[in-house]
Amino acid sequence: MYRLYNSPGTAGMAPHILLRELAVPHEMVFVDRDAGAHKTPEYLALNPLGRLPTLVDGDLVLFEAAAICLYLADRHPEARLAPPVGHPDRARLYQWLMFLTNTIQADLMIWFYPERVADDSHQSEARVRIEERLAAMFAPLDAALAGREWLVGEHFSIGDAFLFMLARWSRNLPRKARDMPNLGPYLARIASRPAVREMFAVEGLSAPYY
Repeated sequence: MYRLYNSPGTAGMAPHILLRELAVPHEMVFVDRDAGAHKTPEYLALNPLGRLPTLVDGDLVLFEAAAICLYLADRHPEARLAPPVGHPDRARLYQWLMFLTNTIQADLMIWFYPERVADDSHQSEARVRIEERLAAMFAPLDAALAGREWLVGEHFSIGDAFLFMLARWSRNLPRKARDMPNLGPYLARIASRPAVREMFAVEGLSAPYY
């Protein structure tokens, strides 16, 4: 049985959605970040970075949300959460997933924690610049969704779960992902999926969901 170490609303959201989509036995272990539970010796033994999420599957311990998503998709190919290896859509999935985690997620982290990159006198300026950059980075995703139901291929995939998670994180930005012409309806479709609604309920997340 899978065990996912998670905290509500964090990067564990995408793997959590996938576990709900798969409807496989799993245990959700919520880690209290406010209490520093992600920095305890017990948790650091699983994830030396002290970050969330972490997936345990038997003897395998895996961290990094994108890696967990790919692993779950490959473990359950019948669910079609990723195109087959070797298919052009699989390459497109890699492209968008790397873009989401390496570019958009990284920039969102700067917006949430500007003190990591700027001193007190420059944090507001850093945030404004990141807001402009994020609006530009969501634009190609919006364009890619024109006339499409899902990001890659003909089925809901791990790319959709990951993009939805990051779009939720953008909900407090001046220019939100949901305000874009194609991303808005797309995010509404994802939010209406039973697995996503279950995730919201279990994590105790309230509207606006994205």
